[in-house]
Amino acid sequence: MKLLFIIIFSFLLSVAGDSQPDYKETTQTANKYEPVEKTIFYKLGDRDIPIKILQYGEVKDIVCMSLHSNEYTSVQAAMSVLESKGGTLIKVENGDQRVIRFRFRGKEYGFDPNQMFSRIGIGLTLKENGRSNPLAISEIEKFATRLLILIPEKTTCIVALHNNTDEAYSVKSYLPKGDRRSDAKAVYADSSQDADDIAFTTDRYLFQKMADNNYNSVWQDNLKAKRDGSLSVYCGEKDLRYINIETQHGKVQQYQEMLEKLLTILADENKKPSGKPEDSQ
Repeated sequence: MKLLFIIIFSFLLSVAGDSQPDYKETTQTANKYEPVEKTIFYKLGDRDIPIKILQYGEVKDIVCMSLHSNEYTSVQAAMSVLESKGGTLIKVENGDQRVIRFRFRGKEYGFDPNQMFSRIGIGLTLKENGRSNPLAISEIEKFATRLLILIPEKTTCIVALHNNTDEAYSVKSYLPKGDRRSDAKAVYADSSQDADDIAFTTDRYLFQKMADNNYNSVWQDNLKAKRDGSLSVYCGEKDLRYINIETQHGKVQQYQEMLEKLLTILADENKKPSGKPEDSQ
């Protein structure tokens, strides 16, 4: 009887063991960076404009920049990606508004902060938002200069964080019938992708790599692009590596995917003995 009990008990243990999942000991290898955050305030007319700087880990050659305070999907996605990848985020705070408004010498002015990187661009955006004035142009130009100074000298790529609305701005804007076709040196449009989700860059290598991964991609014509004061045109003129990752508002997961792919491309490139390809411009 005792022998029979032992046999049955052993059988039950064997069955129970076979029904359990095969667990393996795992360790979390992904870094989780807590950002070191600081805020500086820039006095523009009657406004104290906050500029928030978040540093994730020791990676300081990749800088993400958010100029439009209402394009928060891109910022939300970037913060999530930088927590694991590392990098710098510079964000202009403007109460969830795209246009920055301020009073100067008794008059109110408004401008798009992504058109403030040349005097011509500042003049254009001031007129579009009500009025222009040479003194106001100079004040905004100083603000733009202060913002550019915050970019570390060792930065190898500036990543602009932007969002758009359905078909208001897309890869179609740069195709032969698009209103921005003259700004593009090359365009890759993938029919399987949402036309509003694009990578727009001053750099040939990044254009080709993002296109190779089937993302809508645009290579800016750095010589012929309209001088509208945008950060992309400024970087094209100064031979600075720039890429704008852009999706529709609300598409956080898509934005994360595209930004992660970009950072992987940059990391793989850094592993090459020769570094940045000579023909990247």
